Order: sequence, then structure tokens, then C-alpha cells
Amino acid sequence: MPTLTVSPRAELFYQVDDFTDPWRKPETILLCHGNNESHQAWYGWVPHLARRYQVVRSDMRGFGASTPMARDFPWTLDIVINDYLRLMDELRIKRFHLVGAKIGGVINRAFAARHPHRVHTLTVVGSPPPIRADAATRSARGTEVEELGIAHWARRSMGARLGSRFPKEGVEWWINYMARTDMASEAGFAGTINFSDISADIPKIQCPMLVITTQESGLASVEQTRAWQQQVPQSELVVLPGDSFHAAATDADDCARALLDFVGRHAMAS
Repeated sequence: MPTLTVSPRAELFYQVDDFTDPWRKPETILLCHGNNESHQAWYGWVPHLARRYQVVRSDMRGFGASTPMARDFPWTLDIVINDYLRLMDELRIKRFHLVGAKIGGVINRAFAARHPHRVHTLTVVGSPPPIRADAATRSARGTEVEELGIAHWARRSMGARLGSRFPKEGVEWWINYMARTDMASEAGFAGTINFSDISADIPKIQCPMLVITTQESGLASVEQTRAWQQQVPQSELVVLPGDSFHAAATDADDCARALLDFVGRHAMAS
């Protein structure tokens, strides 16, 4: 199981999928998951991507097979971003295509803005607006998880997350999958990173950006999403049918195809 030590008390699990022709030097796509997830969240994407690109999937610190974080860990966006940068340095990858879903899309917008020399393109899938929720909502979210548990929160919110068309068996899988998250890690993450304000980062994004959402996403309307998307000059918006906000899970095939088209049109100079 490949891991990278990113600090004295944190190891990052990662996986590299590469089914490209062995004589090629493929470009790299870094996939960054959302809250209460891991590299496994991208199961529907890898078969599409790994034949043409080297695909790197990592478990964010605190999640999946990476080291759990203490309840009082001082989370910041830059800590999470720097973990990914250390991983890409370890793999000797200077520039890459960056993809994030849900909170991964929040982290990655800041990532692209703060490290423009590393990110060639950015793709954001089913991700909230730059400013998310008020203090009361933030507090209620933390209280619910602490008092009732991650499984309760996941079950209550899964309808909006996966929408009305997702199979019941899939809903149960996602609830159980997300409920495996370490409680202390989630408590600290949910109160900090989960409600980050990245409004100052959006206008600083210089690379081409693809944004994918659904027609009836519970995170934001199409108009609200377009408002911040259009702040980035080289950006495109794809709106899929449906009412889920986790399009990366519910519409993995369509999202992966949109990404392949987008990245293919913005290939790096050889």
C-alpha cells in the first residue's frame, strides 16, 4: 500500500492508475475527493481516464487509509494543498490536471489560485459556492455529527447528495462508505475546511477551468454557479440533467467524458 509521509504525524495513502501505452509519457490527472470520502469515490472515473492519462488518487489526511487527525488539529486549506504538492513532488510531476468534487472542488479552486505554476487545468464537479453557509448552519452541522454520528448525517443528507434517480442499493453503499470516516477527523474538518471562504481565490485562477453541475443541485442554482464560474476568464460550465449535487458519483460517466474532452482541448505543450 503506497504511502507518503507528509508530516511527522501524517501519512498519505495514494494510488496511481496508468494503463497508457508503455512507450508514451502521459500527462497526469490528480483526483481530489470530498468530505467523508477517499480515493474509492472515483471508481466510475478511472476506467475512462487511465487508458489515456496517468491518474493519481490520494486519500486526504484524516480520511480513507491516510492517518486520522486529532479533533483539535489546526486544519487550513494550505495544509491540505501542501500535502498534495508533496505527493506530486514525490512522483516527480511538475504540472498536472487538477480535478475536485464537492469540498475537493473548494480546496482545488484555492489550489489553482495559489499555485498557478503547478496546475495546468482545473475541473470542479458538484462543488459549493465560494462562500458557504452562515455560522448557525456551520454550528448545527458540527453538532449533528458529534451527537448523532456520521451515519445519521449521511443518511439524512443522502437524498440531496445522490438525487432521486440513484439506485437504493447505491444509496446504502454510500451511507456505509462515508460512515467509515474517523469521527475526530470529521469533527475538525467539518468545522473548518468544510466551510472555507475562497471568494478571494476565484479571480486569481489563471488556468482553464471546467465546472460541472446539475440542473437542480441542492448546493446552488445554475445561476449561482455561473456567477462565480464566469469570474475565471478561461472557464466553461456544463449542466447535466438531474437533482443530485454529487454529480461526480451520480453521473460519473458523463463527467469523465466531459473531462476528457476538456483536457484533450487543453493538452500541455510537448
